[in-house]
Amino acid sequence: MTPMTGVGTVTLLWGENAFWLRETALGMLGDVRATEVDAADLAGGELQDLATPSLFGDPRALLVTDCRSLSKAAIGELAAYLQSPDPNAPLVLACTVAERGKPPAALIKLVEPVGTITQAQIARKELDPWLVQRAAGIGLELTSQGARALVQTLGEDLAQLAAAIEQLSAAFEGTRITPAEVHRQFRGLGEQKTWDLCDRAFGKDLPGAVRALRAMEENGDEALMVLGGIAVRVRDLIRVRALPDRTPLGQVAKQAGLRFDWQARRYQQQARNYSLDQLVQIHDRIAETDRALKSGAPGDVVMPVLIAAIAA
Repeated sequence: MTPMTGVGTVTLLWGENAFWLRETALGMLGDVRATEVDAADLAGGELQDLATPSLFGDPRALLVTDCRSLSKAAIGELAAYLQSPDPNAPLVLACTVAERGKPPAALIKLVEPVGTITQAQIARKELDPWLVQRAAGIGLELTSQGARALVQTLGEDLAQLAAAIEQLSAAFEGTRITPAEVHRQFRGLGEQKTWDLCDRAFGKDLPGAVRALRAMEENGDEALMVLGGIAVRVRDLIRVRALPDRTPLGQVAKQAGLRFDWQARRYQQQARNYSLDQLVQIHDRIAETDRALKSGAPGDVVMPVLIAAIAA
């Protein structure tokens, strides 16, 4: 459940949840302050820095996230570095995979001779204790019943649950958190569910997006309300996609109206799944879907088509 401690020279972490991969990687690195870079931005200089001793003797470490996005050039730089990796400078490669997927064979082939390959995942039964532990880490007393209510209310998305802990801490400072406080804080459940649907759809998780949409339909959520949330997300992603690739996360967050860097990082990753033209086309499809719903088309017919167009 909790992120592992201790890390070798080279570690390939893989799993279905990008948030949990990063949590695990940081837990493994412990007190070592790592340079963190998205695989799409890896230029090679980061690996050279990793192999260069610090002038002040500080330990070096590098965390590369979203390793499915490594370019051919970056793979070449990585291959060259792994021929003789620095034994005192940990390198952690985090690779998010699709459900029941595996890391790219080329990446496994590079890491296997010199490092370790580890799957990082968290089971449903481990969520409640993890939430209680995470809350305690920021000085919040979350009861086990409160943790269970949080998962029941918001679902199992780890990043969303982590953000919820922050919200509860700000809203109920010094208060013991029970199901009552959870329900008071998250009355806007429809917004949370729409957020989850958007995360899955724009993250190209088609099966997960379809499940999220069906759950909302079964709960009686109005299609137009859900569509409005999707429209907000795609407009935010258009603004993010229009920014230069190396825009600092703080500026990305400002453009999208976000509070946390992890949210900005997620929007940046989602925006990269599309060209700017594709996002504009999705926005146009949302407008068409809106007209269809207002003309009497059933939501359980037109909404799946839209979600498939976004996530396929």
